Amino acid sequence: MTSSYPTQVKIVEVGPRDGLQNEKQLIDLASKLQLIDDLALAGLKFIEAGSFVSPKWVPQMADSTQLFRELTRIPGITYSALTPNLQGYTNAKSVNVDEVAIFGAASETFSQKNINCSIAESIERFVPIVEQAKKDNMPVRGYVSCVLGCPYEGDIAPQKVTEVAQHLLAMGCYEVSLGDTIGVGTPIKTSKMLEAVQQVIPREKIAVHFHDTYGQALANILIALQQGISTIDSAVAGLGGCPYAKGASGNVATEDVVFMLNGMGIHTGIDIEKLVNAGNNIMQALGRSSTSKVANALLS
Repeated sequence: MTSSYPTQVKIVEVGPRDGLQNEKQLIDLASKLQLIDDLALAGLKFIEAGSFVSPKWVPQMADSTQLFRELTRIPGITYSALTPNLQGYTNAKSVNVDEVAIFGAASETFSQKNINCSIAESIERFVPIVEQAKKDNMPVRGYVSCVLGCPYEGDIAPQKVTEVAQHLLAMGCYEVSLGDTIGVGTPIKTSKMLEAVQQVIPREKIAVHFHDTYGQALANILIALQQGISTIDSAVAGLGGCPYAKGASGNVATEDVVFMLNGMGIHTGIDIEKLVNAGNNIMQALGRSSTSKVANALLS
């Protein structure tokens, strides 16, 4: 374990995709575009803006093609999208997405319930996407879900996480984001899992993605920082959840992460007031209040 914290951290904002995809009410395109503009204005440089999945499975993301067509792009910002298959990738490429993401799971049962195939089959399915992306010089990011627990299998062995992450990197992903999809991870488990993964994967290729279901996300992020990991996924206002994970509340709130990093003297390049404003605007559009502790404190 490294004892020094990173001097700067890359935040990958997943609110517009991972955050909004599970909202029950359909969100209009204008609100999504406003959210992305607000996030860019706050200084976020990596924004996961949409998902090219079947609208039958994720109706909330049905307008991703339109969204990327209408998006105001700011130079220096990466606007990425999730692409689960070659058709999705082709659609994403046609609207000039900057980067794509693919996702596997560290749990066999979760993989079956989520995408109707085994982990090995899911990785096979990504081969044509990554091959095409290489030809197109398109960066590909990998996600591994259920790295600290599964709603069906319970605890997940760190070795399983390591295997899936290795496959994604070997295939051509430039970075692998390790996701605690149901938010059951605690600091010691997080530490053991990250130590196991770092035995085979360099830490600069690892990102962490914690959900805050049990209020453990910031504690787990602190562990990742202590191990020198400097890429963190988060969602403004704590948006999100997982449709396949019972009671899995949102991602860790970007405002809470930035406040913690600011307090540690770690640079993010993000304006916290503008970030709080971005979260406030989208929560007003959704008709409910933010789950970010920091946003609620600063707005009160």
